[in-house]
Amino acid sequence: MNIPGLGEVTKVPRFGWYESQAIALPLLDGKVCRVIIQDYDEDPAKDDFHTAIANLLSSPRSVLAEAEPYVFAYYQDVNSNWDPSDEEHVAMHSPSEVWDHVQLGTEPIVSRRSYGDRGIYVSLECNCDWEPEHGLQIVFRNGNKVCKVGPYDGHLTNADAYADPALEDVVYR
Repeated sequence: MNIPGLGEVTKVPRFGWYESQAIALPLLDGKVCRVIIQDYDEDPAKDDFHTAIANLLSSPRSVLAEAEPYVFAYYQDVNSNWDPSDEEHVAMHSPSEVWDHVQLGTEPIVSRRSYGDRGIYVSLECNCDWEPEHGLQIVFRNGNKVCKVGPYDGHLTNADAYADPALEDVVYR
């Protein structure tokens, strides 16, 4: 199957999703990724996927940089009870240091949100030095606007994660 922006994609029968060929993303400093597209076949508004994919493919690194203060807040929360003398303690002093301790994911997942605006979101699962168990999830609304940062929980917004519509525009909680 051909998906606009990605070209020929392969269906992964085990999961029922599509996977793109390897593609470099400017958003991730040119890192080569395979984009995953979930529930595309059943969706009645495929153009929404095409728009989000086009946004993802053209988004500059500055979009990811918008997440820095939120990623740093996540780091601070996780490390608030750690002993600085612990050899595994990660020491950072400013948001600009976070990317030195994050290993960006290579499989952005494009999917439609089940709740709220029912928009298309891109979720990126990353590893981070300060939280090896839960990692870091960065979610982009419509493929080009950071809307959620925190431990990987699979939710596309904090409103969904906490079943609280008041958190609709909260990036990190």
